[in-house]
Amino acid sequence: MTDSTNSPTTGGGLPLLQYWLEKSVSPQGLKIWEKLNHQSSCLSCAWGTGGQKGGFVNEDSEYLQRCAKSVEAISAELQDGIKADFFQQFTVEELQKLDSQQCDRLGRLSYPVILRKGSNHYERITWEEVYKIAEKAFKKSPERLASYSSGRSSNEAAFILQLMMRALGSNNLADCSDLCHAPSTVGLKEVFGSGTSMVSLESLKQSNCVVLVGSNAPANHPRLMNELIKIRDKGGKIIIINPQIEVGLVKFASPAFPIKSLLKGGSDISTLYLQPIPGSDVAVFVGIQKSLLEQNLINFDYLGNYTDGWQEVINHAENIRWQDITDTCGLSQEEIEEVAYNIGKSEKVVFAWAMGITHHINGVDNVKSIANTALITGNAGKIGAGTMPIRGHSNVQGFGSMGVTIRLSEAIKIALKEIIGQPITETKGYSARGLITAARDAKIDTLLCLGGNLYAANPDLTEAKKALNAVETIFYVATKPNLGHFHGLGKENTLILPVFNRFENPHRTTTESGNNFVRLNETGITHLKDADLVSEIELITEIADQVLGENLINWKRLQDTSYIRELIAKTIPGYSKIGEIDQTKQEFTIDGRIFTKPNFSTANGKAQMQITPLPRLTIPDKTFFGVKEDSEGIVLILGTGRSYGQHNTVVYNTADKYRGMPHRHCILMNGEDIKKGGFTVNQRVKVRGDAGELDNIEIIAGNILQGTAFMFYPEANVLFKAHIDNVAETPAYKRIPILIRRLS
Repeated sequence: MTDSTNSPTTGGGLPLLQYWLEKSVSPQGLKIWEKLNHQSSCLSCAWGTGGQKGGFVNEDSEYLQRCAKSVEAISAELQDGIKADFFQQFTVEELQKLDSQQCDRLGRLSYPVILRKGSNHYERITWEEVYKIAEKAFKKSPERLASYSSGRSSNEAAFILQLMMRALGSNNLADCSDLCHAPSTVGLKEVFGSGTSMVSLESLKQSNCVVLVGSNAPANHPRLMNELIKIRDKGGKIIIINPQIEVGLVKFASPAFPIKSLLKGGSDISTLYLQPIPGSDVAVFVGIQKSLLEQNLINFDYLGNYTDGWQEVINHAENIRWQDITDTCGLSQEEIEEVAYNIGKSEKVVFAWAMGITHHINGVDNVKSIANTALITGNAGKIGAGTMPIRGHSNVQGFGSMGVTIRLSEAIKIALKEIIGQPITETKGYSARGLITAARDAKIDTLLCLGGNLYAANPDLTEAKKALNAVETIFYVATKPNLGHFHGLGKENTLILPVFNRFENPHRTTTESGNNFVRLNETGITHLKDADLVSEIELITEIADQVLGENLINWKRLQDTSYIRELIAKTIPGYSKIGEIDQTKQEFTIDGRIFTKPNFSTANGKAQMQITPLPRLTIPDKTFFGVKEDSEGIVLILGTGRSYGQHNTVVYNTADKYRGMPHRHCILMNGEDIKKGGFTVNQRVKVRGDAGELDNIEIIAGNILQGTAFMFYPEANVLFKAHIDNVAETPAYKRIPILIRRLS
C-alpha cells in the first residue's frame, strides 16, 4: 500500500511467523516460551493478557493471545547481565554515542551503580550506600522532590510510590501518561466522570462498527486486530481515520487465523479509510455531527434523557459552514457524509483512538469531539458501544488508578489522609512536561524515575538534557539501560538501580489492562546469576522507612504486597475486590467504569457535552526556519511515531518493513511532495524544526497525505520544542512544522 516497491501489501503474516520461529529455535527459545506461559500479564501493551489463567489467555478466557511484541519484550529481558567490569571500561561520553537499540542490547542491569560529580565512569555501589544517599536526598523540601514513572511496574509499586511522595508532602508525581493519554483521561472525566475506556473486551466483541482514529494498532496493539477481523467477519464495519495509510489497517494476516493468513493473504480490515490533515480531528468529528444532523440520524430522545449541553453542541455543528470544515480537515463533504451514514446506521459503535488524537495542542478537545459524536448517536452506555482509548504501556492505566497523578480525585485524597495522618497537599504538582520546566529552572533537587525514559520521551532533547543535568540527585530504577541513563545525568549523583521484572518478582503483584481488567501476577525467579537485584516494592519501602520512619505507616510491613492490596481496596474506587484476590485468585473488572447503561459517573449521572471549536491550523513559511522564502526546500507537517519493531522508546529492530523504511534515519513523504521539493527517493536531506536539525536523513516514498511527513520517535524529538495542550500538558508530537532541504 505504499509507493515503496519493497513494502508488503499486508500487515502481519509471514514476517511475524518467521520472527516467532527464529526466537523459538534461538538459544533463548525454551526460556521465552516458559515466560510466555508464566502467569503474569504481558510486559508490552495494555491490551491485557496473562494472569491466573496463564500467559496466553486474555480476560475473556481466549487462548493464543500473545503477539510478537510480547516476544520482543521477553527476549530483551532474558539477556545476560552486564559484566562486572563493563562500566570501568566505558566512559559516559562513550556510552552517550549509543542509540536506543544499542543501549537496550547492553544486557540486563544486575548491580547498582553511581556516577558521582566529577567522575567519567559509573561505578558499582552497595545497596547500603544507595539508601544513605536516598535518605539525604529525600529530606529536601517537598516542593523540590519529584518522581516520574512508567507502566512497566505493578499497581502495588505505584501505590506505595505515591504514598511515599504524599507522606513527604509532595504532589510532583509525573507519569509517562502525561506524555500520551492524559488528554483522554482529562476529556473523558469531564464528559463521563471516568477517564478510562467504558468498553470491556466482552462489549467490544458485540460491536458492529468500530471507528479507529490515530492508531497504528497492527504495530502497537496487534491482538486488537483479532477483534477487528471478527467484527468484519460478521458483517461489521471498521472506519479508519489516519493521515497515513498503515498497511496493517487495510489488510492484516493474523496468526490467530492461519487459514486466512496463509491461503487468503490475510483479512480485510478497513471498510472506509480517511486521511485528514494532522490536528484537524475536531473538524472531522464536528463534520460527522453536522452530517448526522442533516441525515436525521441523531438520537434526540437519548440526548434529552442522558446528557447535558447537547443543544449547544448540536447548534454548533449545525451553524458551522461545510467550507470551514472541509478546508480545515482536507476531507471532502462526501467523505464525511459517508462516514456519518455508516455510524448513524450502525446499531452498536465503538469509538477507539490512540496518540494520533492526544498528541496535539487541542488533544482534550479532540477527545471531547469524539465523545460528543458517540453521544449524539446514543453510542455510550450500552453493550457493544462507547468510547475506548487504547493505552500503550501494559500498566500505565494502573498507575493513574493508584493515584500516581497530579490530578488526584477527592475520594482518594480523603482515603489517603486516613492512612498518612495528614492532609494531602493541594499544591498543583509537576506533570512530565512541568517537571522538565521546573528542573530546567533549578527547582528540583531529587528525582526518582521508576522505569521509563524521561529524557528521550520528551520533545527538545537538548532542553531535556540540560534540565536533568540541573537536578542534584537522580535515581533511575530499571531492568535495562536506556538513553536517559547516559544523557539525563544529575548534577551531583546519578544512580542506576536494577530491579526484578514482572515475571521475576519474589512476590505477587497486579496490573490493570486498558479495558479496566485487573490481572494477578504470580511470583517468579530471575535467570541472572549472582545478580544483586531488589524488587521495586523493597526499594521504595526501604527509602520511605529511612526517610520517614515508622509514624502512622509501617513501611517495612508494606513489603508484604498482600497488605498493600488491603490498603488499595480501602483507598481506590472500584478496587474493593483486590483486597481478597490473594485468597480468591479471582481477577476482576474494576467497578464503575464499564458503562452498559447511560448512567454515568458525573454528579447528576448525565454525560456533560461541551462545544469543541475548530482548530486554526497554519503552516509557517520558510522564514520561520531562518532562511529566505525563495530558498530551496519544502515546508511540511511532521508526525512522529514508533516503528513496527519498537515499544515506547525501546527499539528492538532498526528497520520498519511495513513502511518501507530500512533504518531509523528516514523521513516518509508523499511522492508529490518529493517532486515539489526537488528531491528524489532515497536522497539524503537535512530536516529542521523549531528546536534542532538532523542531517543525512533518507527520503522514503509512502502512502501518506500530501503536505505531511513521518519520522521515528524518539530520534526526531530533537527537532521540536514542547508545544503543549494547556489543559492536559501533553506535547504535540503529531503536528510539527519542519523544513526539508538538500545537504550542503
